[in-house]
Amino acid sequence: MCLSTLPGYAPAGTPDRAGQARLSLAQLDEALNAWIIGEYHLRIHPETRQPPAARWAQGGFLPQIPDSLEQLDLLLLTVAKPRKVHPDGIHAFGLRYLDPTLAAFVGESVVIRYDPRDLAELRIFHRGVFICRAICAELAGTTISMREIIAARRARRRQLTRDLAERTTLVDQLLAHRTGLPATARELAPPAPAQRRLKIYTEE
Repeated sequence: MCLSTLPGYAPAGTPDRAGQARLSLAQLDEALNAWIIGEYHLRIHPETRQPPAARWAQGGFLPQIPDSLEQLDLLLLTVAKPRKVHPDGIHAFGLRYLDPTLAAFVGESVVIRYDPRDLAELRIFHRGVFICRAICAELAGTTISMREIIAARRARRRQLTRDLAERTTLVDQLLAHRTGLPATARELAPPAPAQRRLKIYTEE
């Protein structure tokens, strides 16, 4: 009911479904939330003859609420990974996360929990107990997702590959100019030190 009204909707059987995409994951999430709250909950249900929001309110049901926000994090932030606390903070996703509380846990193993859609902040747990929220200074005040980080890394890797290819061609041209070796001979010659360093950097 919701998806079919959104731009870029491509049901099964549509050629190039991925190419039809028009919304980012964040935009889809926002549209879905708006539809559930603003339309579905207020629409008369065909079986109950009541809007879901009204039926919920009349039932008097009280959900079990966690005792704290930290316990709620344990339920909602399902992505959990072990990490070690370093003197300069916690390293994750190629980023560094800091909080003064971590100074007392240097060398200890902890568990990080996070929202994949917002990597600016991690919740840190030690032996199952919440200890702090660690912030990435580089991302403070912004929201960045795991998907965006992966895309940025892939773009950087492609750029390095192109740069390496261009520099390799330039080195080959210089070698040919200085030595007069044919291409086959240059291929058998050991790579120049600069080439080896570039290859190692790209692989890392």
